[in-house]
Amino acid sequence: MQYSMHSSNTYFGEIGMMKKWFETALWKRILLALVLGIIVGSIWGEGAVSIKWIGDLFVRLISMVVVPLVFFTLVSGIIAMGDPQKLGSLGVKTLALYMLTTMAAISIGLVLAVLLQPGVDVDLSGAVPQVLQEAVPLTQQMMNIVPRNPIAALANGDMLAIIFFALIFGIATMVVGDKAKPIPHLMDAASEIMLKITGWVMEVAPLGVFALIAWVSGTQGVIALLDVARLALAVVAGCILHLVLTHGALMKFVVGVSPLAFFRGARDAMLVAFSTSSSSATLPVTISVAEKKLGVSPLLASTTIPLGATINMDGTALYVGIVSVFAAQAFGIDLALADYLVIVGATTLVSIGTAAVPGASLFLMAAVMSAIGVTPEQIAIVIGFILPFDRPLDMVRTSVNVTGDLSVAMVVGKWEGELDLSVLEQSQKR
Repeated sequence: MQYSMHSSNTYFGEIGMMKKWFETALWKRILLALVLGIIVGSIWGEGAVSIKWIGDLFVRLISMVVVPLVFFTLVSGIIAMGDPQKLGSLGVKTLALYMLTTMAAISIGLVLAVLLQPGVDVDLSGAVPQVLQEAVPLTQQMMNIVPRNPIAALANGDMLAIIFFALIFGIATMVVGDKAKPIPHLMDAASEIMLKITGWVMEVAPLGVFALIAWVSGTQGVIALLDVARLALAVVAGCILHLVLTHGALMKFVVGVSPLAFFRGARDAMLVAFSTSSSSATLPVTISVAEKKLGVSPLLASTTIPLGATINMDGTALYVGIVSVFAAQAFGIDLALADYLVIVGATTLVSIGTAAVPGASLFLMAAVMSAIGVTPEQIAIVIGFILPFDRPLDMVRTSVNVTGDLSVAMVVGKWEGELDLSVLEQSQKR
């Protein structure tokens, strides 16, 4: 009897702990997982590789919902808009803001690179050259937006092509009108289903984050960045300054909300982006945060966020700008004002076609460095030097990319009357 009562108490105690765990705000659970992952990885070392599969499974679950979520929510949002002219206005404003914030990020990165001079006195003789793929020309990137086969684009996760086809499909549904009457209901239902699945997947986030961070800490070491201290300092400082100066200013002076309130509302997406190093993998979380924490309408979130995950690379652009100057300093290449302008222009344009996956910035970096006179051999050496430390820096800049997506969505929502600030206020109380 005593054993039975003890077992019952233990069972109900475990149930109570689980209930308390799931009632705790997701960002707190993810943050705890981050800290524990760093501690366990530091102690376990290379053995932490054995739990990396948990993190890979989490990323795979997120990847599973990305394509259907983007397609269904985007089509549903366009149909709900009901006015093609409004869609055009929204698209122009969104693209313009993404380009401007990207240029602001690069400019901040270049200023810091000039002031901190991370490449001066750096010896790259021990770097191992890496084999780089040839950068895809911008004209080809633009051509690839139009899919040869929409079904193949959906199957391959070609995000720009998916967005283009979803736009065409949504507009055509609006124009057809009553004859396409079942489609809006189907798209709405599918969007709700995908958002529900996304919510379920996010309950796995703390486990996935724990495993990924433990793996990174165990295999690369927490203090690995000390070998490239000045470069890492410039990147991290640039990311923080960009968040505060650019997106903080947009929140304060354009949207009219506290920047701290915005960052608190965006933290779930920022933490998931930090752990996965992929704007694309974080996309379902970003859309959910935009709607449920920041008050962006589903219509707007489904239109601006997927586009941002594809073309908005604030953190990546800042990183590429700093590394390009780093390379020039390391190899004694004098940069004139025109060269800095080339870096800004090239990075802004080429970033449009950069894949929203870990490490994609390496190929963007190669394209930009070649534009300022760095030879292919020198580019390979620079890549070989920074590659061991790219993952931790990638985690930081991906968080900035995702934050930029949410910031632009809020600004456009303010302009278009698609922003409910009461949702943001309510989320601050949780």
